[in-house]
Amino acid sequence: MVQELEYLGKTVDIVIDRPMGSRHPTTDLLYELNYGYLPNTTGGDGEEIDVYLLGSEGPIQKAKALVIAVIIRMDDQENKLVATLNHEQVFSKAEIRTLTRFQEQYFETMIILD
Repeated sequence: MVQELEYLGKTVDIVIDRPMGSRHPTTDLLYELNYGYLPNTTGGDGEEIDVYLLGSEGPIQKAKALVIAVIIRMDDQENKLVATLNHEQVFSKAEIRTLTRFQEQYFETMIILD
């Protein structure tokens, strides 16, 4: 069982360490979304579980958001959560794939929705 699935449908506190518009510290990757992690968790890579945050209009530092999807990376050791600030907005798999493509294009992925 994929441990990240337990977060589907739950509201979580996210720390944003890669704000929208920032660059990855070791590559030229531009973060098109706010991207962060769930404090006090451990993902498949031994670090905190990572989260893409949808629904923010600019860079932020932290958020309370609803987890709406899990991106399972078939060819990597860690999976990603997808959360939204707007609990009323519905995102399709295609929309999530498009919004996270800036980073997920390098992996073979499967998206599981809540």
